[in-house]
Amino acid sequence: MAPLLRLCLCLCLPLLLPPPAAPAPVSAPRIDWAACRSLSRELSQLLATLKEPHRILEEVHLSEEDPKNWPPRIRCSDACDPSTLDTNNTRCLQRILQGLQHYRDLLGSDIFTARRLPQLEAALEQLLGLVQQKHGHPPRHPMAPSKTWTHPLLQRLALQRLQSFAAIMSRVFTHSAS
Repeated sequence: MAPLLRLCLCLCLPLLLPPPAAPAPVSAPRIDWAACRSLSRELSQLLATLKEPHRILEEVHLSEEDPKNWPPRIRCSDACDPSTLDTNNTRCLQRILQGLQHYRDLLGSDIFTARRLPQLEAALEQLLGLVQQKHGHPPRHPMAPSKTWTHPLLQRLALQRLQSFAAIMSRVFTHSAS
């Protein structure tokens, strides 16, 4: 009789216990979301006001896909959707940090030697300082040198991609600051 009683207890005991508690949210780093929202909007506005120095390029639509997923783009798999941001924003912030580092390095590369954009660089540096989870500034990664004749095209492509990245990033920060 004892084995039958044990079997009944094993089967019924889970029904008598309270349901397991919901998993605790992963502790994410403290981010000043309002400051990030403000800076990302400023970055988007700066990008919108840039004028193309080579008028012929205004009509050119560049499309270049890099098979190595570079430059970094915010994708669905980065968990930047509102419901995930409220509980665990680590993966999204890592992607944003990666993108900010990439574009900061790109603006400091030889591609922009003849056309420095100090306001954009400053806005990227400020955002990096807010998003970065460690102390200090991330090191710059030198970009591969490019041929001078390609600089106007590469500048246009880089600024178009940065504008897209900044628009998505601004949406992330706007939601999180609410």
